[in-house]
Amino acid sequence: MDPPTVANRERQGLSCGWHGLAGIPLSIHRVGVHPWPAGVSTFLLEIGTEELPADFARLALPQLEALARRDLLEQRLGFGALAVTSTPRRLVLTVEALPEAQPDRREERKGPPAAQALRDGVPTDAAIGFARRCGVEPSALEVRDTPKGPFVFAEVLERGQSTAAVLAGLVPSWVESLQGRRFMRWGAGERRFSRPIRWLVALLDSAVLPVALEGCDPPIQADRHSRGHRLGTAHVPITSASSYRQDLAAAGVVVDRQERSRLIQSAVQDAAAEHTATPDLPEALFEELVDLVEAPLPLQGTIADRYLDLPPEVLSTVMRSHQRYVPLLDRDAPHDPLALDARAALRPQFLCIGNGLPAASATVRRGNERVLKARLADAEFFLQADRSVASIDRRDQLARVTFAAGLGSLRDRVERLEWCTDVLLDQLALPATDAAHARRAAHLCKHDLVSQMVGEFPELQGVMGAKYLLAEGEPRPVALAVLEHYLPRGAGDALPASSAGAVVALAERLELLLSIFAKGERPSGSSDPYALRRAGNGVLQILWAQHWQLDLLAFLERACIHWAESLPQFAVETSALLADLSELLRQRLVSLLEEQGVAADLVQAVAGEGVPLARLLSDPADARERAALLVHLRQEGRLAEVQAVVTRAARLAEKGELALDVLDPSGHVDPALFEKASERAMLAVLETLKPIATAQVSGRYARLAEALASSADTLAAFFDGAESVMVMAEDPDVRRNRLNLLAVLRNQAGVLADFSRLNG
Repeated sequence: MDPPTVANRERQGLSCGWHGLAGIPLSIHRVGVHPWPAGVSTFLLEIGTEELPADFARLALPQLEALARRDLLEQRLGFGALAVTSTPRRLVLTVEALPEAQPDRREERKGPPAAQALRDGVPTDAAIGFARRCGVEPSALEVRDTPKGPFVFAEVLERGQSTAAVLAGLVPSWVESLQGRRFMRWGAGERRFSRPIRWLVALLDSAVLPVALEGCDPPIQADRHSRGHRLGTAHVPITSASSYRQDLAAAGVVVDRQERSRLIQSAVQDAAAEHTATPDLPEALFEELVDLVEAPLPLQGTIADRYLDLPPEVLSTVMRSHQRYVPLLDRDAPHDPLALDARAALRPQFLCIGNGLPAASATVRRGNERVLKARLADAEFFLQADRSVASIDRRDQLARVTFAAGLGSLRDRVERLEWCTDVLLDQLALPATDAAHARRAAHLCKHDLVSQMVGEFPELQGVMGAKYLLAEGEPRPVALAVLEHYLPRGAGDALPASSAGAVVALAERLELLLSIFAKGERPSGSSDPYALRRAGNGVLQILWAQHWQLDLLAFLERACIHWAESLPQFAVETSALLADLSELLRQRLVSLLEEQGVAADLVQAVAGEGVPLARLLSDPADARERAALLVHLRQEGRLAEVQAVVTRAARLAEKGELALDVLDPSGHVDPALFEKASERAMLAVLETLKPIATAQVSGRYARLAEALASSADTLAAFFDGAESVMVMAEDPDVRRNRLNLLAVLRNQAGVLADFSRLNG
């Protein structure tokens, strides 16, 4: 049987798969029983620490796995299943089916030229020195011919080290190589790690490897003693590498991260089903819970009745973000984003995942209930304090909070946002009621930034502002628009559903882009502290979702002039500001289309650098519609034929002088100069395409594409048919006439896309 290398395992049809949450490798499980050759061993490495940050394992485990795989292969050590896992106090690596030692390696080494190495058949000092370096006798050297003449060669046998010796040398380098955020030193040592390293287990089967970690305080020497649950057995002797999980399980530790995730998920689902509820458990919180406990202890607590008078988002935020609890949403209750109390939305129970002993469950539950009660009492106080101040008065208090250097206060920002809202409403021509709601929402949209509740829970900005306004008697659409103007908060987030909310959300993002660009700051590489790219994405996504045809370029032209006048301290150059903002929005359009799965060449054909910004920004939905049509044509196999003809025409048309905006052949093509029937057929196609290309009606792109596809044979005949013509005729008038025919075709097809940018 082949040695147990990873490649040989794959040839033998053996499985070695990663499983985890959010694409994060958690552990590897060997499937089935495999008859490894006699003499193979299992290796265990456990790095024991003080409690690690919850996200550290997700950073460190892939690194540890990659380091081990790379180094074992470089050291010529075949292996079977390799697994990494963690608990809050340990990182673990296990490797199965390791051989007893490295295989021997034979190597040929080239020495000095034979003329220097041998004199009258006797080795010279050069040959003797070469043989000594290779560890062979001079008599073992061989002379071989090479393209550069005869040289002496030595065959060197490198004996393989024992696996134990190799691993003992690798372990310190693995620990040293792990990277993460906010590493620390401890005691008098110089070693850096996420948290102090307190113990090290390194076993090859049942034998302890002689591994020492320098730079720790106190120094760490590997042994077989792990640590159990912090509230249970202090030291746990590990019998062998293969018994590791069982030994720790007996000490109250579920070492397999995947098993802990399964236990937590099952407990949460069971408890939710018991209360006819849906667990409010985002994936990030779930993963954090898995990494916070070594032995999951599911507990249920009760929320005091008085705190159900708080808005549901307040309770959920306190429980999820601050206490790592799992709120239970009433499965049958309708969702109301403006609900003023939690009674209809939340169950009076909550779930938490403890790390204590089962015998102390009642005590731990009461402790968590007391902690939650104290946090909710604070929230109740903040709510009462905020409601004692009118929202319009809080808006005035925004004048005391600086927005950004040179850009004034938050109230100054709100006034600019209101200006943007008015201009947008002029262009969009929404119903008067929606416009009034949008203007009122823009006036009050930031008032909660100076509220005590948002000061304590920043995640609730917009949410609390909306609820305070509704409680004061503002119309529901105004309150909803204040809540929605922060949407979308990021990729995949919901978009504003109401017209008023969408207008204010657009105004908020456009104000941010204009102000920060006027200030002279631009996104650069990975640096985008004001999230300007996200703001640009939001503008386009909102317009697409609302199906609004907004002339963004006209808006930006007017806004750049206004910003230059209202922010003279920045000496804004209007044309440069307009160009930079337009290019950012073009880049965001390209990025969003690619994220939606549109091929890169199709994106460039509708929104690339060659496409005029005036066309892209006069209606951002236009490029998206054309890209979707090109995707459809390519999927149906109809794009390539049209592309071939149009691209050929465009290349020849470059030799002419007809402008790119000419779509009507009349006045530019003279039928009297035609010499072949193919020219008349080509003109007939152009006359058919002209009304479609110049129309400003829905569906024109699909009709234009259909007309181009159905005319492909006629167009191809112009070049290659029995009546084909020589475009570059000697007669300059005939040549110009034919070039104009091709130029008009290029221009008409260009209404759909720049075909020269398509692949193929």
